[in-house]
Amino acid sequence: MLTHLFLNRLLWSVAGLLALGAAATGIWRTEIYDRVVAPGLVPGAYSQDLLSAAAGLGLLYLACAARPQRTRHQIVALGLLGYLFYAYGIYVIERTYNALYLLYMAVFALSFWALATAGATLDRTTPSVSLPRAVRLTSASGAILQPLVFYPLWIGMLLPLMAAGEQIDSLYSISILDLCFIMPGFVILSFLAYRNHRTGLLLLPALHVLGFTLIFSLAAGELVKPLFGAAPDGAALVQSLALSALFLVLATLHLAKLRTAWPPGESLPVLQPADTQPAHRQPSTGRRTQSRPSH
Repeated sequence: MLTHLFLNRLLWSVAGLLALGAAATGIWRTEIYDRVVAPGLVPGAYSQDLLSAAAGLGLLYLACAARPQRTRHQIVALGLLGYLFYAYGIYVIERTYNALYLLYMAVFALSFWALATAGATLDRTTPSVSLPRAVRLTSASGAILQPLVFYPLWIGMLLPLMAAGEQIDSLYSISILDLCFIMPGFVILSFLAYRNHRTGLLLLPALHVLGFTLIFSLAAGELVKPLFGAAPDGAALVQSLALSALFLVLATLHLAKLRTAWPPGESLPVLQPADTQPAHRQPSTGRRTQSRPSH
């Protein structure tokens, strides 16, 4: 799916390692959020760090395990990069000026450029991609549902602020990231998937992975509230679990049914035995010789 895979894997490794360091610090020392995060939002920051640590570990694993023919590994890695872009975008945009702020900026920037590099190195010719029609329409319908819900929701919240000229002190990053980056991605990739375009078929499940990690972090935020002396919101917990489960089902179904066909000789990037290599003609003598495997 991706060319220049070494460069992509290197970016995944660095992003995963930095995210793991930042998240582990936040988990171990929650006091770093004192004075820079409202007390009621600290459980959300803690749960986000839990998911970020898992995403960092996942990226480190995928950077080691990814191979040219392992398309699903690459798709999941892109979804985890999208999650890190969103999660650390919140910290950066919300001006979380603690001792880790420069590290937050590094993860935010690196995840963005890792995604840009993946887009620039996406192989437009191989492999050929197919997905059963029912699965394709289900995956695309689940994706387009998100903009249909969140565009009216966030715009409806912004219009009164715009009319009154008011500013809010926290969580304004959510509307920025959703309206400017995530929802347009859902619209574009769902449309491409509806049209059976290979880019949509390949990249749409990455958005489902991103959606699962983001929404599940909200559910985890409700579950960890007792650690901070707060009571969980049962309705918010159920809604978050239901939506994260939807994303998980869509991602799993899409990836399970996705079929990629590599041209002969490209399915495994290893040298073939000498007796299976094509003969080459020497320009000077006209003799035919077999190419030798390198050692």
